[in-house]
Amino acid sequence: MRTSNKLLCYLALGMLPSLGFAQEKQSKDALPANWYNLDFQKDGVMGISTEKAYELLKGRKASPVIVAVLDSGVEIDHEDLKDVLWTNKKEIPNNGKDDDGNGYIDDIHGWNFLGNANGQNVDQDNLEVTRLIRLYEPQYISVLPSTPLSEKQRREFVAYQKMITDYTSKMDEAQFGKLNYGRLKEEVDGIVKAIGKEPKDITKADIDNFQSSSDQQKMALRIAKKELDKNSFSKFYGDIKDASDYFAQQVDFHLNKEFDPRHIIGDNYEDATERHYGNANVTGPDAEHGTHVAGIIAAKRDNNLGVNGVANNVQIMSVRTVPNGDERDKDVANAIRYAVDNGAKVINMSFGKGYVYNKKTVDDAVKYAESKDVLLVHAAGNDAKDNDIVKNYPMKYFTDSLDAVLGEAKNWITVGATGPKQDGDLLADFSNYGYRSVDVFAPGVKINSTVPGSTYKEQQGTSMASPVVAGLAAMLRSYYPNLTAEQVKDIIMKSVTKVDQKVKVKGEGGGSKRVYLDEISVSGGIVNAYKAIVEANKLNSKKK
Repeated sequence: MRTSNKLLCYLALGMLPSLGFAQEKQSKDALPANWYNLDFQKDGVMGISTEKAYELLKGRKASPVIVAVLDSGVEIDHEDLKDVLWTNKKEIPNNGKDDDGNGYIDDIHGWNFLGNANGQNVDQDNLEVTRLIRLYEPQYISVLPSTPLSEKQRREFVAYQKMITDYTSKMDEAQFGKLNYGRLKEEVDGIVKAIGKEPKDITKADIDNFQSSSDQQKMALRIAKKELDKNSFSKFYGDIKDASDYFAQQVDFHLNKEFDPRHIIGDNYEDATERHYGNANVTGPDAEHGTHVAGIIAAKRDNNLGVNGVANNVQIMSVRTVPNGDERDKDVANAIRYAVDNGAKVINMSFGKGYVYNKKTVDDAVKYAESKDVLLVHAAGNDAKDNDIVKNYPMKYFTDSLDAVLGEAKNWITVGATGPKQDGDLLADFSNYGYRSVDVFAPGVKINSTVPGSTYKEQQGTSMASPVVAGLAAMLRSYYPNLTAEQVKDIIMKSVTKVDQKVKVKGEGGGSKRVYLDEISVSGGIVNAYKAIVEANKLNSKKK
């Protein structure tokens, strides 16, 4: 699942009755544009000092680096991205032939593993837990404690029982959300219609002067008024719509055991070795998430448009891998292999899920990327959980069929999210963490970036923190092309900004505790581009 969708769940759950989005506590004040690129000493926000790093890089030659964005798709004609796209020069556009012989027809800017050769595409899909229950239910729904089972079946049955508990909880929450946010949106729509303006034009005065005609409308007005103390009506309306859509999609698609769109693609899903399926539509039906991620990495700098990406000499390769719902392991593995084989040196993966179907095929693809010196950057997830305890797939650990750890990828960075202020709320309250499992933190709160329609939007999540680190990795690989993926990771880890400040993390039972970043991550800090360049210069001088 796209991690911003998981975030939306947390965003939405706080909405009734007060719409008190927990994330808003991260920064109620207006933030500087591109705050994630700024410097704490100079600008007062916990950015990664990108602009300061470029001062240090003046006069140094850079070479282009391909960064693959494995995501929902990227809008390739966005005004701030069209000049930084990877183009496969060996392929002749739209001639229906595989000119370069790589097995993918007309793959000009990347590939889409969520479509078929006739141009149809998967938009919605299940959560992995739904797919696994659908798989195991015929075998285990009638099992009794006395039913004889083999050791393998017993493990599957125990896992199935856990899945049912998790699934039931998710469905109860989703049905509650669909009903309540659907009703709330209906009331707000009624208010909008009665006022007679577009949501973007409605003011606080319009809401204050509106006379409600029912108790339900009074409640909607009360919620709107409270939110208008902090945000515009347009923002409030957009949040209501997003929440209503989110829960409706959960019930209708993500948790619907009767819904399975895989037939659209036409592959043999059980054959994980199958590589060549999909189509060349790298934008797909809903490219908002992937476009936002791509902009954080590489939105064209200094063109007086929109935002500045972290890296200034990047080619974005779009590999459509993630539907609305959970990504599938076969597609993830194939997307990694496609990116590696077509020249990507950094791969960003802003997605994750709590269950896995074929971990081995993903592990093998990660090892393949490692063998080809490609760095993988992955979002830690938005469940406010400890990844050392609660699994978030894919992961840097290689495991066997019994989930025993066999090794760890050296070309992998897992990224948690932080906010703009150096205080107890520095850790984004949605961010996963882990003393062993999460490597670094990076800005992931109120990040303004590119979205479809050549427009821009704030989003937040570890989905936004991961491309900040991918952009930094691309910057290092661009200006220091002799560095290996493992060396780039090492530099990023060594050069983090450490904060002598305890931060709040959510504990078990809904409470919170205060910890240092080095208690909840491997590096103990937030990535810093300026310090990374200093570290790279040191390493470079040692080589000479």
